[in-house]
Amino acid sequence: MNKPTFGPCGPCAPLANPFGGPASSPFGFGPIAAAPSAGPIGVFPAPAPGPGPVPPAPRRGPAPVLLGTAALFKILAKSGISNVPTSSVIGDMGVSPAAASSITGFGLVLDGSGQFATSSEVTGRVFAADYAPPTPANLTVAVLDMQAAYTDASLRLPDQTDLAAGNIGGLTLAPGTYKWNSNVTIGTNLTLVGGPDDTWIFQITGTLTVGPGVQIILAGGARPVNIVWQVAGATTINPGALFNGTILDQTNIAVQTGAAVNGKLLAQTAVSLDNNVIDP
Repeated sequence: MNKPTFGPCGPCAPLANPFGGPASSPFGFGPIAAAPSAGPIGVFPAPAPGPGPVPPAPRRGPAPVLLGTAALFKILAKSGISNVPTSSVIGDMGVSPAAASSITGFGLVLDGSGQFATSSEVTGRVFAADYAPPTPANLTVAVLDMQAAYTDASLRLPDQTDLAAGNIGGLTLAPGTYKWNSNVTIGTNLTLVGGPDDTWIFQITGTLTVGPGVQIILAGGARPVNIVWQVAGATTINPGALFNGTILDQTNIAVQTGAAVNGKLLAQTAVSLDNNVIDP
């Protein structure tokens, strides 16, 4: 018969047979329980969706003025384009119904196709109404589109009329349509503040004059492509000025010595340059 053994706490239960039988604790706590098995992993709810993409800000200002095929030209005129070298025109130029002889100061070189010319002062091509087809027909359409754009811009309903009696230098203008029944003079810097899709239309029944060294400053992401100057009288951009936007002029546009234009010069008579940069 097995005799109980004595430990520090009194008699202890016999130890389990090391070769079989139920295991027991040497401290008399009964069989050693197996570790509990892990239960099934529960289903966790999907995290709540985060905020979606922020929608772009709505466009402010009038509906854009569509230029049609006139948009293909940096300078487009009906009676001529003159230049006092050296200028830099980034884009195509065209005259119609005037002939190539009305384009002066560019040293034109006629392409072998006879459809266009090139110039060291033009990063692009130069077209005239007396060049080979299809140039004459294409120019006719472009001039009609230019005139239609002028009419469209002139008929938009204005948000403000005769602001500052036409002396708008020093102002900061939000997107919108502005009309003047007079001449407009920009004698000091003018700032246009808006986003990259915002639009401006300036309707001028008289002349437009930008003073020497004056800048049309764009802020907030505003872009020249969204700014239209519809001018019934002559436009004069004085020496050293910086102009932004597309000019749709019913008469002529004169860009004087050293001035720069970010935009398009679209005139129903003539355009004159003098050591200028006409950039996109």
